[in-house]
Amino acid sequence: MTEAPSAQRRLLVALTGASGAVYGLRLLQALQHVPGVQTHAVVSDAGWLTLRHEMNQTPDALRPLVHTLHDAANLGAGPASGSFRCDGMVVAPCSMRTLAAIAHGLSDNLVTRAADVMLKERRRLVLMARETPLHLGHLRNMVSVTEMGAIVCPPMPAFYLRPRRIDDLVDASVARVLDLLDVPHTLSERWQGLDTAPA
Repeated sequence: MTEAPSAQRRLLVALTGASGAVYGLRLLQALQHVPGVQTHAVVSDAGWLTLRHEMNQTPDALRPLVHTLHDAANLGAGPASGSFRCDGMVVAPCSMRTLAAIAHGLSDNLVTRAADVMLKERRRLVLMARETPLHLGHLRNMVSVTEMGAIVCPPMPAFYLRPRRIDDLVDASVARVLDLLDVPHTLSERWQGLDTAPA
């Protein structure tokens, strides 16, 4: 097995069945052009359904964006092991089913197993949880994964940036995730504070 060069960071992006496939797709597009980053991806069965319905995307469209597109059913893939040095993982979007599986350590596919690996190895795991409204079980699962070391980062619209297009809203959420991964970007403007000087 060949290891990635030491100067290269390896990141994993997982897409699951919640609405918001655009977040995962945009994240992959942004990472594609970042020097020194090797991007891997895995899409759950429900994630593929959502990608087709919302974005009209197939596996052939995702493969050029990543180093490796893993099969979610392949629990023998690299990201299933802690010895596969992955510096960070993002689940974008993260369905409540996937959140629950991660919260309870149910490694029943490559998405949830890779997330479990990130937690046990104390590496960065970001979950773009997508659901509304939330019941108590959802909230308790969010608390559980947070206590285990994950970061729950729901894609929230940042209207203070005065978005003009849906793409602006998507990019603002993806930019927050890139910040959590310490990946440089120019996707969104940074808040500089209000000008409170007298008129």
